[in-house]
Amino acid sequence: MHESSDIAVLAIDGGGSRCRLACEKAGHVTRVETGAANVYSDFEGALAQVREGLSRLAQKIGTEDATLYQMPIFIGMAGISSDTVATKLGIALPFKMARIADDRPAALRGALGPRDGAIIHCGTGSFFALQRARQVKLAGGWGPTLGDEASARWIGWAALNAALRVEDGTLPNSALARDLLHDIGGIDPVLQFAAEASPAEFGALAPRITEAAARGDPFAITIMRQGAAHVADAVRALGWTEGMELSLTGGVGPFYKPYLPRAFARAVRDPMGEPLDGALSLAKELVHENC
Repeated sequence: MHESSDIAVLAIDGGGSRCRLACEKAGHVTRVETGAANVYSDFEGALAQVREGLSRLAQKIGTEDATLYQMPIFIGMAGISSDTVATKLGIALPFKMARIADDRPAALRGALGPRDGAIIHCGTGSFFALQRARQVKLAGGWGPTLGDEASARWIGWAALNAALRVEDGTLPNSALARDLLHDIGGIDPVLQFAAEASPAEFGALAPRITEAAARGDPFAITIMRQGAAHVADAVRALGWTEGMELSLTGGVGPFYKPYLPRAFARAVRDPMGEPLDGALSLAKELVHENC
């Protein structure tokens, strides 16, 4: 039997904005990054990003692509909504020893390690997770059509929705709302954009809202407070109680801290690591289970 520290392991963290891959050997981690990889919304596109990442990783560590497929791997990918999708990905990526899941377990492990607590993960998409005595509860992650509340995509969507309500006169006038409509080209282009935009394209609007809210813009603050109320309700429903640790992860998650209820804001701690770190930890756990 070999110690897991002597065995090279791989990890993949694929999301709606980017796909990260890593190889860890004897404590040294090599990382690469490619483009968006959601296996539900674009299976073939996500697969192409993973394969490109594997080729770059093999080149970076000085080995052949085929050698990587002999290494244990944890694959955490956005869009793995069922065993059917996981099996399909496993057939397309025939690793000798692999565990395939959605992107939530790796994010939770990366942020908390073995500690009790909860995470609010808001990137292009969103989900929520709670860990107590190594028991895990998960919520969200259902994608842009029926979920992803408080995500970057949601912030962009909410901003345009509210901007149209400003145009209607049912919300107070806002220079930021007017600018959003103007910059996209007016009402008709906004409607066309909303009908065709990808989650990442909606999410590209989020920095304008988070930055404006930080400057005190009332229109932007209202959107951020709406998102904060949703995430607080979600983790409370999972069982979070005052005093438990709370991590805000993903590209926009940390921006919600000023808008959370006081008890939640007091509980916020920096995550231990990133989802890719969590995926590496889960890959090493896979080795232990199979030794």
